[in-house]
Amino acid sequence: MAERRDGAGPWAGVATARLGGLVRWDVVVALLLAAVLVYGFAGVDNFGATINLSFLIGNTMAVALVALPMTMLVVAGEVDLSVGSMAGLSSALMGALWNANWPIEYIIPFCILVGAAGGLLNGLLVTRLGLPSLAVTIGTLAAYRGLAQIILGANAVTDFPQNYLNLGAGRIGTTPIPYTFVLYAVLLLAAAVTLHATPIGRSLFAIGANREAAYFAGIRVKRLKLVMFVLTGTVAGLAGVVWTLHYASARYDNATGLELSVIAAVLLGGIDFDGGKGTIGGAVAGVFLLGTLQNLMSLADVSAQSQIVVTGILLVISVLGPRVARQIRDAVRRRRSAAPAPGAATAPDIPGT
Repeated sequence: MAERRDGAGPWAGVATARLGGLVRWDVVVALLLAAVLVYGFAGVDNFGATINLSFLIGNTMAVALVALPMTMLVVAGEVDLSVGSMAGLSSALMGALWNANWPIEYIIPFCILVGAAGGLLNGLLVTRLGLPSLAVTIGTLAAYRGLAQIILGANAVTDFPQNYLNLGAGRIGTTPIPYTFVLYAVLLLAAAVTLHATPIGRSLFAIGANREAAYFAGIRVKRLKLVMFVLTGTVAGLAGVVWTLHYASARYDNATGLELSVIAAVLLGGIDFDGGKGTIGGAVAGVFLLGTLQNLMSLADVSAQSQIVVTGILLVISVLGPRVARQIRDAVRRRRSAAPAPGAATAPDIPGT
């Protein structure tokens, strides 16, 4: 059998295929998270302490919760920038209703329902009036935060029932895992199955890749987007409850900047802002990479303002990085497709030609 003239061995195609898979941005982020964790445990004092790990996970929970529906919304080609203000409105409502002597068992579901109503408003403005989600949710970001300030003012409510505060800030036994992580794990499983193993998830990817083609394929584009906005608002309301109980304080300015952290984590995890690409696993890696870096900076006494600068830089990298990774992957695929098949015989020389 004649040898390949390009000198490539029989395993070249397999090697390039594996290389193309490893260049995926969500894999890069997961590896980077692992490296940062190794550095933290090995080189940073008190990082591995149970109390610090509990703070790390607990402080990340609000971002991690909202990142789940946000991932599905961005995959569908939309975005909701009002999630931080909705969480703040939920927190303010908790405080105001508790001062009005509502039972906590009624307050929590009511705040979650208000989040769903806010998401419904966003969704209706986008899907029924055809307005861009970026502009709509910038507007409702300001509106929901203003409502929160009107409802609670500058007051802080801190006298919630201790058993609920324990659920928000306590941890399971002697482990660093907070009780709220159990709720997150359940929602994470539901989101992963929905996005990657159901027709709903396939429809979201189709909508994000090409909305018109998805519509002509029979997908209820507007209805599905509306559901995603409602789901995002609902989880933002839940995040406001979790935030309030974790920090034992209801304030109108709670969760300020949450939307920046959520978007940075989601895009850092490889979800394409144009829609149609991304994984829940990448979003999870992005959330905890961002949370771990913030924790390490806090242990190093880096100021909150500097941490915001780092978050902004990561947001830029998260937009640029996946595009560079995609270009590298496309180059690898082009090289593989241009190479002759392994074992292919070369054409014999014909005398006299």
